[in-house]
Amino acid sequence: MAFMLGGVVRLGFKKLHEDAKIPEKAHNNDAGMDICAINDVDLEPYVPTLVKTGLAVDIPEGYEIQVRPRSGLALKGVTVWNAPGTIDCGYKGEIGVILIWSPHQNYTNGIDTRRHCIFKGDRIAQLVLAPVIECVTCEVSDVGDSDRGTGGFGSTGV
Repeated sequence: MAFMLGGVVRLGFKKLHEDAKIPEKAHNNDAGMDICAINDVDLEPYVPTLVKTGLAVDIPEGYEIQVRPRSGLALKGVTVWNAPGTIDCGYKGEIGVILIWSPHQNYTNGIDTRRHCIFKGDRIAQLVLAPVIECVTCEVSDVGDSDRGTGGFGSTGV
């Protein structure tokens, strides 16, 4: 059950697997909570792979959880494929994290570049609770002007 307690949003996590770990922040003022894998997974180079966490979460209305990479894994070429992933408040199923490994010679010297192992209990991503601003979409006849105008990708420089 998710609810506000003294200005703090409390998130209720349900263990769907006995080896699941409830996400925790490493430090009080951290934005993200580490989430862990519930089984061993071999990541093959450049193949997006779903890693299970064994957890479901009750997110309050007006919020989402963003699934973001961990910097230590990113340095090794492992990142969240659809970063930031979004878990909407209406989703009540198991949290899965799509990881991808992009080996690079500078980071893999002496390491087997055919696969990268994620082990049960490894911290694989971080979860960040974020407010959702409600909006209503509509069609308009003009979107106005700006200094950038209609310049496309890269139009403001590299």
